[in-house]
Amino acid sequence: MSTPRAAERVRSFGTSIFAEISALAVQTGAVNLGQGFPDFAGPEWVKAAAAEAIAADQNQYPPFLGLPRLRAAVAATWRDHGWREVDSAAEVTVTSGATEALFGAVQALLNPGDEAVVFEPFYDAYVPDIVMAGATPRFVRLRPPAPEALSSQPLARSWWFDPDELRAAFTPRTRLLLLNTPHNPTGKVFTRAELELIAGLCVEHDVAVLADEVYDQLVFDGAAHLPIATLPGMWERTLTINSTGKTFSLTGWKIGYAVGPADLSAALRAAHQWITFSTATPLQAAAAAALEGALTNGYYAQFRAEYAERYALLRELLHGAGLPTLSTEGSYFIMADISRAGFASDVEFCRWLTREVGVAAIPPSAFYADRHDLPLLARFCFAKKLETLRAAAERLARIPALKR
Repeated sequence: MSTPRAAERVRSFGTSIFAEISALAVQTGAVNLGQGFPDFAGPEWVKAAAAEAIAADQNQYPPFLGLPRLRAAVAATWRDHGWREVDSAAEVTVTSGATEALFGAVQALLNPGDEAVVFEPFYDAYVPDIVMAGATPRFVRLRPPAPEALSSQPLARSWWFDPDELRAAFTPRTRLLLLNTPHNPTGKVFTRAELELIAGLCVEHDVAVLADEVYDQLVFDGAAHLPIATLPGMWERTLTINSTGKTFSLTGWKIGYAVGPADLSAALRAAHQWITFSTATPLQAAAAAALEGALTNGYYAQFRAEYAERYALLRELLHGAGLPTLSTEGSYFIMADISRAGFASDVEFCRWLTREVGVAAIPPSAFYADRHDLPLLARFCFAKKLETLRAAAERLARIPALKR
């Protein structure tokens, strides 16, 4: 028998449910509300900036830290939001999407045998990143509003966690906490009180924070995004990850960045130089133009208003199909209760919905390590054209058995 060729660190990584549902959606012609990317074009003025950069022959390797103009635009964005004065030379690093920033930071900050605290459900890249660093994740579960609160109206109460469970997750081996706010897949925006509790524990245990804030511009219903790095004692221990792809609906460009103190940034840069080294030069130039323009042209307000319209429409459509929703405070995802649909699991429901109804959604169990005692929910993406959402509504109308 031959020796397995795959390294142990990757042997447990199978094909994801995301790939399965997407392939099934293509096969069946389903309206795809599963995958988390827009089906509409990004801003014309940003795409024009990329074309201009290509025409101007900005096509060779950029500095591996990122174009100075883009790093300056990131620092200006932080200043404009009132978060902090940032040194663009030492405290901003451009990466190939938030995905690379997350991977590089985890590799840079965790040693084999270390532990990382992760809120569950989690964005699917977190655990593989930790595993590939030879470290161990310790999970703290986010819980949805009480089932008895479900009704035809959105649930007002947010997802929550048990403070004692969070405290118990910290051990002498804890070196890192991964925080995602606004949160995928739940749509939760962590409150100031929650962030202060997390910050206090990280200071007490001398733990660094990797803050995934790619949906920072997408908040709804009065929720407010607060970067944990702005809390007392947290700047020096936090790397904040973001992505122009989410904010400007250009996810295929893969222009991400990390903001943090010089020592943490240097650690990330040490890993980054051996992962991708650098990211597409003309797209970095266009991302700089996007961030610069958004500070003065009202883009962010328009962006939120358009997404609020999509959110309201999908929420109404799901309710009309007998799938009451949990409140989304941020991100472009909405969770719907499927407990009345008669399926044993969310995976069964999402496969049926894609194959038989023609609407693709993602089963949230894919975002859990421990899949026992999970709420029966499905995640839908509303980063779609209004006509796409209405097409989904026509198909959802075929499931009248849920309207009771």
